[in-house]
Amino acid sequence: MKEQLIGRQEEIKRFEEYFSSGRSEFIAVYGRRRVGKTFLIRQIIKDRAAFVVSGMDNVSNEKQLVNFDSALRHYSHDSPDSDDWLSAFAHLENYLSRLKTKVKIVFIDELPWMDGSNSGFISALEHFWNSWASWRDDIKLIVCGSATSWMLDNVINNHGGLHNRVTHHIVMQPFKLSECQEFFRAYGFPYGYREIMESYMVFGGIPYYMSLMDKQLSVAQNIDRLIFSPSGELRNEMFNLFRSLFLHSEDYESVIAAISSKRRGLTRSEIVDITKLNNNSRLTKILRELEECCFIRSYANLNRKSRLETYQLVDPFVYFNFSIVEKKKNNDPSFWTHTTMTPLYYNWSGLAFEILCVNHLPEILYALGISGLSCGAFTWRTPPGEEPGAQVDLVIERGDNTINLCEMKFGLGPYVITADYEQELMRKVQSMMSTVGKRKTVRLTMITCEGVKPNAHSFSVQNEVRALSFLQGIPNLQHLR
Repeated sequence: MKEQLIGRQEEIKRFEEYFSSGRSEFIAVYGRRRVGKTFLIRQIIKDRAAFVVSGMDNVSNEKQLVNFDSALRHYSHDSPDSDDWLSAFAHLENYLSRLKTKVKIVFIDELPWMDGSNSGFISALEHFWNSWASWRDDIKLIVCGSATSWMLDNVINNHGGLHNRVTHHIVMQPFKLSECQEFFRAYGFPYGYREIMESYMVFGGIPYYMSLMDKQLSVAQNIDRLIFSPSGELRNEMFNLFRSLFLHSEDYESVIAAISSKRRGLTRSEIVDITKLNNNSRLTKILRELEECCFIRSYANLNRKSRLETYQLVDPFVYFNFSIVEKKKNNDPSFWTHTTMTPLYYNWSGLAFEILCVNHLPEILYALGISGLSCGAFTWRTPPGEEPGAQVDLVIERGDNTINLCEMKFGLGPYVITADYEQELMRKVQSMMSTVGKRKTVRLTMITCEGVKPNAHSFSVQNEVRALSFLQGIPNLQHLR
């Protein structure tokens, strides 16, 4: 099956702007494992590339140099062997200087793998850019890597010769629901909206995971085949995920495990209490990088004057592994097929749907018709001591003195509001109104799969958002992503 480029319109637009800028560009691309970085770049540059090389995992510096020289000879046909990285980049300069093309695109993939211990690679890359490429107007240097810690420390936030030298950086994000739907349609999957949502709630919009699915099977069967089967291709993915992204990944895994243990998430001090990590710049770095890779989000509580940040897990695949896979007590290879529509499934799907909604906040604003307003997203809890206590995981504070109190509910068909649930909703609304005062209007907003079923208890809902609308994306508003 021929691979197709799905979505990524904003990224494609940015690359084309950089290629036609009339000056040399240093573009760094990073993001989590399997998100499609290399595939996107190769599809964009295609036969326009002047030079492409990919680092090799876990090999010596000598073999990295041999690999670099071999790639350069493929393009130049006459490049000599390199003694070190300075001479390797000097040979690249000589080759590029002879090219007559107006724009010279250089793509170095898996850049972190090239930087072995005491290899001198980074110094040579700095010299190549600072002393030669940046003085020209025709070099488009693209570097890419999954090792987020390394990319941030050595390229994006480099304090040496590459300090402030990167002209652009692109963080590759997972697919949104609209792109998932485009993917399944392009490859002939007969999935309806609910199956597309369930796929997202497990695989998190990661293109590679989706590419492993079999269109002859249901989503549940694919989950069993890829995760719960003894030979499943994603059975050990969680083991490799953080190790591929972060140096000293044990601390990152410890923080993620702690955050996943609480549905509402954890404050920084709570993370320290659970993980026993030091509350220092190292923890700041871990939290920042986990957020950059879309594993967690930071948010403030609306009714806290300090707006103390809480960190919450928002990666569907990681949540599925922590809440389901690691707690599974049997070796049933059809575990998920047998679990569907059981209490375990509904417990999982409730928070998985909330994660889906939080990851589609721009789509929610668009559906509410408030994309153009200044908006902040918060959580909210009833004040201490107030009984019964309540929490709302998504509160939208708008620039027009209005607050959308959002309830997110996953289920088959239109959601039915019962008398008891209506009373619970009214308690939340009244409590929030007493918190924010008369200066703001509180609008009860339901976010469901297929809307709210009209009945005697549904009239208190002022706004509805159907997650079905997320499949349509946001026309001409991609900057909101």
